[in-house]
Amino acid sequence: MSTECRPEGSPGPPPEPPVLHPAVEPLSYLLGSWRGQGEGGFPTINSFSYGEELQFSHSGNKPVIGYTQKTWKLNSGEPMHAESGYWRPKPDGAIEVVIAQSTGLVEVQKGTYNAKDKVIELQSETVGNASEVMEIRRLFQLVDGNLCYEVQMATNTVGLQPHLKAALKKL
Repeated sequence: MSTECRPEGSPGPPPEPPVLHPAVEPLSYLLGSWRGQGEGGFPTINSFSYGEELQFSHSGNKPVIGYTQKTWKLNSGEPMHAESGYWRPKPDGAIEVVIAQSTGLVEVQKGTYNAKDKVIELQSETVGNASEVMEIRRLFQLVDGNLCYEVQMATNTVGLQPHLKAALKKL
């Protein structure tokens, strides 16, 4: 008796894409992969540039968008940062986001989205970490087909300052 698992016959047609949950539909423009470059800095670190890819996914059965992000050094391709989480849009234009970062930082964010203008504003409600980060704000906006974002950050020694910005193209 063989323990190999092999399907019989041809694989059949690819599965149909999931039907969008009504709460996710206003943010459906995010779904898929986005790639581009960004710039970072903060008063306590040197400025830097990076490559980045974001992925937004949706299974269709719950009002949730899956989110993953990874960055790398432009000159070497060496990984820099990664994060993942879930975005939960509400029908009234509110949104809740949870993000876990590779640095050990976890964000619980609340905000709003404007489906017509394709703008999402998030502000941390809770930041849990072993570092000095106290607050994070994120702004996403679709501009001329590019997903642009800005991140502001505050630490226990520096107030809210610009930290990251990028422009990403849909793949």
